[in-house]
Amino acid sequence: MKRIQGLTAVITGAAGGIGSAAARRFAAEGANIMLVDRDKAAVKGLSGEFPGDQVAYFAGDVADEQTMPACLAQSLDRFGRVDIALLNAGIEGDLGRIEDMPVAMFDRVMAVNVRSVWLGLAALMPVMRESGGGSIVITSSVAGLRGSANLAAYSASKHAVLGLMRSAALEGAGHRVRVNAVNPAQTQTRMMEAIDSFLVAAGRTDDPASRIPIGRYADPSEVAAIMLFLASEESRFCTGATYLVDGGSMT
Repeated sequence: MKRIQGLTAVITGAAGGIGSAAARRFAAEGANIMLVDRDKAAVKGLSGEFPGDQVAYFAGDVADEQTMPACLAQSLDRFGRVDIALLNAGIEGDLGRIEDMPVAMFDRVMAVNVRSVWLGLAALMPVMRESGGGSIVITSSVAGLRGSANLAAYSASKHAVLGLMRSAALEGAGHRVRVNAVNPAQTQTRMMEAIDSFLVAAGRTDDPASRIPIGRYADPSEVAAIMLFLASEESRFCTGATYLVDGGSMT
């Protein structure tokens, strides 16, 4: 039996590596899906992979306070309810030392990575509360659990969303709204390629995967598998927690 058959999931950052992997996995498990991304061409193209009317898309900047309410209104009109949300949108920003980071870039990273989660929670929790519950999964990172040189803004943002997750989990628990976070290590995505390119240009010569005990980067589908667990009834007693997908790198 499909694990989320007939449920509706909203996925932000849907056109990225983890978001698109989650969309494919969730669709295969029977969910209706609203794909959300700033890149209209990319999210429209992704939606075209799915036959029938199971998947729709919404193009918008999740850091804009109008985006999530409008997306949810469209989701409710199309599918009737929202049961699952993956607040997955994120950017790495410019890489470099703290003193070299333009304030505008810091603000943009915080807007996309933190403000969007705040706005997503604010819009989603009343909708889920009224329908009897739901599951919200926030994408953090191992960078949200430790410092990251040359990624200070990104690391700060991924720490911040864990505070939002824990607070939202307490607020939602009495209404069957569960909120958790996934914390992936290096994953084979466009973002990771950009970070690796910066590190090579800065002089790194070792194989970065050698720092992960399992010896390789995660595949986006492996992160999506944990998201699916948290979205499904299998995790119905799980809320307010972080779930590592790290190949042992935080051990």
